[in-house]
Amino acid sequence: MVRRAAAGLPGSRFGYRSVLSGQRVLVTGASSGIGEATARAVAARGASVILVARRAPDLERVADEIRAAGGTASCYQCDLTDEDAVGALVDKVLADHGTVDMIVNNAGRSIRRGITSSYDRMHDFRRTMEINYFAPVRLMLGLLPPMVEQRHGHVVNVLSWGVQVKAPKFAAYLASKTALDVWSRIVGRELYGEGVTFTNVRLPLVRTAMIGPTDVYAKSRALTPEQAAERIVRALEDRPLTISTAVGRVSEVLNLAVPRLSDAVSHHASKRFPESPSARS
Repeated sequence: MVRRAAAGLPGSRFGYRSVLSGQRVLVTGASSGIGEATARAVAARGASVILVARRAPDLERVADEIRAAGGTASCYQCDLTDEDAVGALVDKVLADHGTVDMIVNNAGRSIRRGITSSYDRMHDFRRTMEINYFAPVRLMLGLLPPMVEQRHGHVVNVLSWGVQVKAPKFAAYLASKTALDVWSRIVGRELYGEGVTFTNVRLPLVRTAMIGPTDVYAKSRALTPEQAAERIVRALEDRPLTISTAVGRVSEVLNLAVPRLSDAVSHHASKRFPESPSARS
């Protein structure tokens, strides 16, 4: 366990001194939802949080509120799908902070649309891969070398339990998240001896604006962004290989043990939950 009791010390608001105290933690998608909640949580534990997102006004609001609460925050507006912009972001962050100690790859987008509605929508697959896979890989290629040089660093990828469940109607979204999951597992093995580690956090449904267009989720059980952020903080502090759910783990076993039965069950379950009007339009 990496939590250490230290009442009254920076990062000890929660009854222990977090290993995040004094660390430089970069969080993408930090202007709202899970990213905002994560930025607040790591700042409350004494980290210097580096906020990255597209929406500058919202970034400034989050940073100002963190500072007002006694935390340390800096913000960088960036469209992570723009290769040149990411290069400039990396240069600026390294110039301002020397290096970063931890990265939370949270920025992303979800699309729930069945394949029969996607035959003429190749752009759905391109845009999910661009933000959910290429963007974090591009960012890490710039920030990993200083981590390797200092022989210290940790990366947390915010993923979905769907990478284990293989849920219908999420081909575009889950393929991109699975790509990042596998990429990080392989790179984590390559950097195992260099002090740089990775955690893939496979979250269940979280009540954010991203799930708003999907009608079926309106009454579904979901985590709050703050609850999701607690899991991400645990990933940053304890550095497990993965954080997942019981449903995800069971689904993964069933997909391997009885794949055709899993296909049949998923098919029939999918029929019970049709696409939202926004997906069909």
